[in-house]
Amino acid sequence: MVFHVLNRGVGRQKLFTKPADYEAFEEIIAETLEKRPIRICAYSLMPNHWHFVLWPEQDDDLALFLQRLTVTHVTRWQKNRKRVGEGHVYQGRFKSFPVETDDHFYQVVRYVERNALRAKLCRRAEDWRWGSAWRRVHGTVEERRLLSAWPLPRPRQWAEHVNRPQTDAEVNAIRAD
Repeated sequence: MVFHVLNRGVGRQKLFTKPADYEAFEEIIAETLEKRPIRICAYSLMPNHWHFVLWPEQDDDLALFLQRLTVTHVTRWQKNRKRVGEGHVYQGRFKSFPVETDDHFYQVVRYVERNALRAKLCRRAEDWRWGSAWRRVHGTVEERRLLSAWPLPRPRQWAEHVNRPQTDAEVNAIRAD
């Protein structure tokens, strides 16, 4: 089963304030994949939160991947900011929502990949450097290795579909999960 997973900075504090912060997190993703493999269908890193669409192979994969990812990120984030022992970085444990139908999968991936566009951080989803839409279109072969194949075929003209506005009902349906 596929899962939509997200987490936010405590009090909506910024997790990423400069390109080096995003780069460091993507390095942690790659390191975590080596120790705790999982299939990443899509992701988006935003200033104060992140989203993943993950497709685990085994029952424990999701929890083990996210535990390692977030613990490593918190440890390095606090050390880098000289805030070790000063409290939480994330608002809590990650939230995960099962993606149970084919149509829901496409809706969730679209929602995740257009997150920065919806927040007006870019003009097109694939222009946001810190997500799977950019990585799939502009990334090197090495950068694209972070992403897995999807459990369903990617529709033709996917980028155009992602860049079309979502209705309030579509956004609210994902957020209500």
